[in-house]
Amino acid sequence: MKNHRYLFLLVIALVLIIATGCAQDEEGTGETSEENLANLNETGFPVVDDSITLDFFARQAAASNDNWNDVLMFNEYEEMTNIDINWQMVPGSSFEEKFNLALGSNDLPDAFHSAGVNNSELLKYGEQGIFTPLNDLIDEYAPNFKKIMEEYPNVKEMVTMADGNIYSFPFMNHPEFLSKRIAPYPFINQDWLDELGMDVPETTEDYYQYLKAVKEENPSNGKVDEIPFGGHNVTLLYNYLKGAFGIANKGLGANLIDLDPETNDYRFYPTSDQYKELLEYLNKLYDEELIEKNIFSIDPAQYAANASEGRYGSFVWYGVPNKEDNYVGMPALEGPHGDKLFTDLKSPVENAGAFIITNKNENPEATVRWIDHFYGEEGMKLFFMGVEGETYEIDEDGNPVYLKEVYDEEKDDTSVLKEYLTFGGGLYPALTEERYFIGAETTPEALEATEKVKPDVIKDPWANIKHTEEEVDQLQGFGSDIE
Repeated sequence: MKNHRYLFLLVIALVLIIATGCAQDEEGTGETSEENLANLNETGFPVVDDSITLDFFARQAAASNDNWNDVLMFNEYEEMTNIDINWQMVPGSSFEEKFNLALGSNDLPDAFHSAGVNNSELLKYGEQGIFTPLNDLIDEYAPNFKKIMEEYPNVKEMVTMADGNIYSFPFMNHPEFLSKRIAPYPFINQDWLDELGMDVPETTEDYYQYLKAVKEENPSNGKVDEIPFGGHNVTLLYNYLKGAFGIANKGLGANLIDLDPETNDYRFYPTSDQYKELLEYLNKLYDEELIEKNIFSIDPAQYAANASEGRYGSFVWYGVPNKEDNYVGMPALEGPHGDKLFTDLKSPVENAGAFIITNKNENPEATVRWIDHFYGEEGMKLFFMGVEGETYEIDEDGNPVYLKEVYDEEKDDTSVLKEYLTFGGGLYPALTEERYFIGAETTPEALEATEKVKPDVIKDPWANIKHTEEEVDQLQGFGSDIE
């Protein structure tokens, strides 16, 4: 009798375990019911006839609004789409922790927004079925993003993972928005060039002679307070000079790999003679005190103070401090062997993993339609400019411009913008075009600096190299061995 009782309890336990497992499987299928599909409009607005609510888990940057549930732009979009977003805001400083907790506990939102997820994580959780493959959904419900991928095939390459699937919508710049893709820019002090009787450098030797003259001849005020080259890290100068030494000819996203110009084979360029020459050149500048002495440890506040006081003869940055008009952009420099390339070029896709739909989402078609709007003309205008008459107006040239109470261009104060818009801080899933974007990359000095390097910008930079999960594990193992 006792054995029969144990057997009965065991059967009940197994039934409960199986039932629980089935319930968990059903909870996160990510499949759309016939009822939800019937509620969907495949084109136009609203996206759905009867209102639905989606839960989004969003990274909140310091420069952005801390509560997107009450932002003008998204409120307007809710009216257009009939989709109400329940925003769970997570500060950027704790996003990774909360993101991993959500995945580990299977307590998933319908989508992650402004996530900044890297390619290896996209592949890992995509292959596990947690992130929804979007290939077919994009083909059918995302005409704006589909058009971008058709016009610029390298964009499709950049968002496609090693298994052939697309698991996300990206944070990206329009391929023609060059000033955003090449920033930061090289600048030089034109007043000091004039005082020294020198022209804007065209070669690495010219640049060395200019920096040396700044140190030796004190062109500003006779005091020994000039800093020939300044910055808050040396990497910016290092990246600017790579093209002068014939390396990184496929951009900076290729993980120290480029093409050997003599053999057209893949090359790990840190082993090349050209790379050694670049390091020797940088070492000469540092040894002769032509580079800021404490560049490896300088406090950002001190760097900003030096820059605002006009103590730098040259620097590489996203703009000119205090908009001083004595600094002008520099061209790509020609190196000792005649190489002249500007290689510090970002791919159009800055981060592939900006918007991810999870397997919890029961309305993936509507969600794809919702996000795709921000990769088209009207969606960009809404995302970056807001609502006509409330945040912007159309000027006499037909361009949207912010109302003065929203953004005062003379004061360059963007603090009020975040009450209406959410793009501050980046990593947002949307296409960025110059006409709708406000930032350091669209100032007159940035656009002028872009024109200086434009003739020598590399063509067709490689996308970031994507690895399979097995390759990622191998690379991590190599890293541990090296450490």
